[in-house]
Amino acid sequence: MGGCLSKPKPEVKVELTLLDKEREADAMSPNGKASPFSECRPNGALGHCSDDDTSATFRPSHKPRDYVEATVCHVKDLENGQMREVDLGTGRALLIKEHGEFSAIGHKCPHYGAPLVKGVLSKGHVRCPWHGACFNIATGDIEDYPGLDSLPTFQVRVEKDRVIIRANKQALQTQRRTKAMSKCSAVINSSTGFSHVLIIGAGPTGLVCAETLRQEGFTDRIVMCTTDTHLPYDRPKLSKSLESTAEQLRLRSAEFLQTHDIELFTEKEVVSVDVKTKTVTFQDGFKMEYRKLLIATGSKAKPLNYKGKDVENVFHLRNPEDANSIARLASNKNAVIVGTSFIGMEVAAALTDKAHSVSVIGIEAVPFRKVLGEKVGKAMMKLFETNRVKFYMLNEVSEMRGHHGQLKEVVLKSGKVLRADVCVIGAGSGPATAFLKQSGVHMDSKGFIPVNKMLQTNMEGVFAGGDVVTFPLSLRNNKKVNIPHWQMAHVHGRVAALNMIGKPTEVKTVPYFWTAMFGKSIRYAGYGDGFDDVVIQGDLDDLKFVAFYTKSEEVVAVASMNYDPIVSRVAEVFGSGKTIKKRDVETGDMSWLIDKGSQ
Repeated sequence: MGGCLSKPKPEVKVELTLLDKEREADAMSPNGKASPFSECRPNGALGHCSDDDTSATFRPSHKPRDYVEATVCHVKDLENGQMREVDLGTGRALLIKEHGEFSAIGHKCPHYGAPLVKGVLSKGHVRCPWHGACFNIATGDIEDYPGLDSLPTFQVRVEKDRVIIRANKQALQTQRRTKAMSKCSAVINSSTGFSHVLIIGAGPTGLVCAETLRQEGFTDRIVMCTTDTHLPYDRPKLSKSLESTAEQLRLRSAEFLQTHDIELFTEKEVVSVDVKTKTVTFQDGFKMEYRKLLIATGSKAKPLNYKGKDVENVFHLRNPEDANSIARLASNKNAVIVGTSFIGMEVAAALTDKAHSVSVIGIEAVPFRKVLGEKVGKAMMKLFETNRVKFYMLNEVSEMRGHHGQLKEVVLKSGKVLRADVCVIGAGSGPATAFLKQSGVHMDSKGFIPVNKMLQTNMEGVFAGGDVVTFPLSLRNNKKVNIPHWQMAHVHGRVAALNMIGKPTEVKTVPYFWTAMFGKSIRYAGYGDGFDDVVIQGDLDDLKFVAFYTKSEEVVAVASMNYDPIVSRVAEVFGSGKTIKKRDVETGDMSWLIDKGSQ
C-alpha cells in the first residue's frame, strides 16, 4: 500500500516575480481561464474571501507586493487526477490537475493541518487523509467535515507550457479562509426575550449551524446557549491532551462571535421547552421565545452504581478543568480508568508518561471489541500493556474508598483492591435530553430524538442534531442510527441551518471518526454496527493494517492504522454509492482503491 504515491518528478526551479498588471492577473480564474467574475474574485472563488479579505468584493487597496507569482512546474509534469505540493517562495500551495485543468488551493487541512497532498482527489474535491474533511478544488469551500474553515484558492494560468500560480502572501501563510458572513440587521440587546433562531448547545452542531446561517445571508438574531463556562472548544482533544487549557482548545474567539453577531449565553441551562408558545425556560427563570429551535445538547455520562459516591478525585471527563485536574492529580500517582470507551482509553494512554501506574477496568474481555472487533482490540490491548497499562477485564467497580475524603482505593466486584489517587469514569454516555420530557418533542425509550433526513423533529420549527438524535443513514438504506461522532455533529449543524432557511438539504455523508493513542491513530469510516466478520490486511503485530468490517458479504466500514489514505479512499467509494463486496477485500489486492496518486 506504500505505493499510493507515484514516483516523484524531478524538482522544478521556482521562478518568483511580482505582478505589475494587477487588473490583468485578477481577471484569471483558478483554472487559468479568463473569469467573468474578475472584479469580485479576490482569490479565484466567487462570493468568498481569504482571511485577509473579509468582504466578498475585491478591494483595490491590494498592492502588487501583497502577491507572489511563481512558475511551479511544466504543464506535462502532472497527469489528470494528480496533486503536487508546490513552493511559491513565501509559502506552499496544492496544485491539482483534473479533467485537463489546473487549480490551486491551500495545502494544509484547516482542521489539524494534515497535508492534503496525501489525501484523496475525487470528482472536484480533495478529502483529508487524517479525518475525512472535503474541500472543493475550484472554490476551496469545505464540503464535508470536521473543521470550520475553508481553504484559500490561488489563480493559475499556463504560459508556454509553464504552470504559473499567483497567490496572496497572507493566504499562503494562514492556509485557511473563513467564508463571508452577513450581519444581524435587528436592533437587539442581550436581555431581549426573543430570538429568530435559538440554539441549545454550543458544540460543533450549534456552532456550525450558527455560522452556516450567517454564511447563507441570514440577518436575523441568532442566540446560542450552553451550560458550559467556556466558548466552544475542541472536545475530542480533552482526552488526548489533558493539560490543554480552554483557550488553547477554543474553536472560535469571543471577538469572532461578536463580529458575526452570534450571541453566546454561557452557564445557561434550559429546563423546559414549550413548543406551543415557542418558548424556552432557563434555570434562572429567564424565558426566550424563538421562531426556529435547534436542540444540540450532546451527551451526558451514564451514572455508575457503586459505594462511595462522595469520595473526591473521581471524574467524568466533561471540560478542560476536569482534564487539567486529572493530569495534575495523576502526576507520579496511581490512576484508575473505569471503562474501555475511546475516551477512557485515550485518557489511559495520555497518563502513561505522567502517572506512577495506570489501571483499566472493563466489563468486556477485550477493549474496543464491539466497534473494532476482537483481533484489532487485542492488538490495541497489547500496545497498552507494552506501555505499562494494567488491565482488569470482565470486572466492575464495587466501591470507591477514600481517606479524609480523598480517593485512595478502588474495590472491584472480584474483590481485587487497586491503589488509586485519581479515577476517571469513561463507561458510556446517553443523550442530554431530560429537559424535553414535557415538551411534546418526541423521544425514544433511551431519550434520543428521532429526526428525518432534514433533521426536523415531530414539531414544526424544531430541529435536532448531533449526539442526541437518531436519523436515517443513507449509507445503510436509511436505517435510523445514532452516531455520536465529532464529524457527524458538524454535518448536522449545516444541514439544520439550511433547512431552517428553506433550502431543503438532506444528511448525506460517510461517518468518519478517529482515535489517537501513544502517537498512533486509528481512522474509521462507515457504519459497522452489527458486522459479522472482519477482513484484516497488513500486520496487526506491527500495527500497520486495514480492517474491513463486513455484513452479509458487503463491506460496511473500514478502520486502519499507519495505512493512510486508505480510510479516506474507502469513504470516497462509500460516498459515491458504490458497494464494496467482501470478496473484493479478501484477496489482499487493493489496487482498485489506488489512483494515479499525488506528488
